[in-house]
Formats: sequence, C-alpha cells, structure tokens
Amino acid sequence: MPGLRQLQVRTKGFTIDPILVSILLATTIGGLASITAAAVFSFAFLSKMVERLVSLSVGIMLSTSFLHALPEAFESSADARSLFATLLGGLLTFFLLEKFAILRHSHHHEGDGHHHSHGHDKREAGKSGWMILVGDGLHNFTDGILIAAAFLANPELGIVTGLAIIAHEIPQEIGDFIVLLNAGFSRLRAYVFNLLCSMMAIAGGLLGYYTLDRASEFIPYVLVFAASGFIYIAVSDLMPQMQRRATLRETVPQVVLIALGVAIVVVLSHVR
Repeated sequence: MPGLRQLQVRTKGFTIDPILVSILLATTIGGLASITAAAVFSFAFLSKMVERLVSLSVGIMLSTSFLHALPEAFESSADARSLFATLLGGLLTFFLLEKFAILRHSHHHEGDGHHHSHGHDKREAGKSGWMILVGDGLHNFTDGILIAAAFLANPELGIVTGLAIIAHEIPQEIGDFIVLLNAGFSRLRAYVFNLLCSMMAIAGGLLGYYTLDRASEFIPYVLVFAASGFIYIAVSDLMPQMQRRATLRETVPQVVLIALGVAIVVVLSHVR
C-alpha cells in the first residue's frame, strides 16, 4: 500500500513510522516467543532423551528444508540454475566450515597423546551445534525480511505472517535445542545462543523495511543457503550418529521419530 510509509507518529521531536515499530515488535516478540516455547518444551520433556531424539531433529530439519524453504525459494521468480548453484555452494561451504573446525581442533591438540573415543564423539557432535547456529541465524534473517514485506503490504497480513512464522519456528527450534544439547551445550548456553540467532530476524526486518525492493530478490537465495545448512547437518553429522545404533530395537524408534518430525512440519505448514 503506497500510503503506509506516510503514516507517521511524532513523539518529542522524533518521527516514528508505526509500520517500522510493528516490524520491530513482531520480529522481537516472535523470536522470544518461539525460542522460549521451544526451550520450555525441550528442557522440560526432552533433555533426558536427547540422544534418542536426535532422530526427531533430523525429521524436522529435513522437512523444513525440503517441504518449506526450498519450495518457497523455487516458487519465486529466481533462476532455478542459480538456486541449485546456491544449494551446492551452501553444502560445500558447510563442508569447509566443518573441515576448518577439524583442522583447528587438530592443531590445538596435536601431540597431547590422548585418544578417548567419548571425547571424539563429543567433538563430532559439537561441530553440528555450531553449524546449526549459522543456518538458524540465516533462516531467522529471512523470516525478518518476510515479516517486513507482509507489514508493508498490509498490517493485518503482517500480524498473521508473524504468528505463522512463530508456529513453524517452534518445532524447528526444538530440533535446534536437541542438536545443541547433544553437542554438549548447557541449557543456558543453548538458550542464549539460540536467542541471539533469533535476533537476526530484527536485522532482516530492518533490511526489508529500508531496502525491500532490492532485498526481496535475495530472499530465495538466503532460503536455499539456510536449507543447505540444515540438510548438511542432518545428513553428514546426525544421521551417522544414528547409524552407529543399527539394531532393530534402535532403528524402529528412530524411524518413528523422523516421521513424527516430518508430520509436525507438514501439519504446521498447512495451518499457515
């Protein structure tokens, strides 16, 4: 709507655009609400089953990528080849980030003479924790741009979009908490880092408000890059952990929890 930016509120000599205030409130409250709800659920009910519920996280991350982020990106006017190139570049980027983490750890600890398999498993899990924070930050940044676009089009649409984003963020954030706890993060540390990542939505909202015409062209690419991070983490880090427990007794719950993670995302996507 062309007149939205002209709606101004003057307070003590400052001019405040109510649309900008709405965007900031939606991105801030939305981030706090989704992170806190996911943390309460994860810490209260899931923390004692973190290792097993890595499977749930795999289902949530893969379905968020393949059923939400990637379709939304490819339904845009962006060139499909460029999006696939971004997906490839994202996978290779996360591969290099993981390599860097391995090399840095080897450099810091070479010659220490200790080779404990438990410590090795913790380090392997720890890499996925840091990588998921990168992917989550990018995803939240994109959500902020989408919220800004919705508010600039119609304030009511902005509110509905914000609520929808909170709805689909909660299961994703539960998955993130599971990964971070599995990676050795304390509850407080997992909450703080996830909260900081959620604040990327504010940066996305500000960018969308001030440069929406140009920023909107990059939304599909940010979505694809964020999805590449979730896919890489699920396939290269989490699934190999699950494969180490290959008995039928362990496999059945894994499959059930993956399916549950997919179902959660599918149901919330239809609610939107």
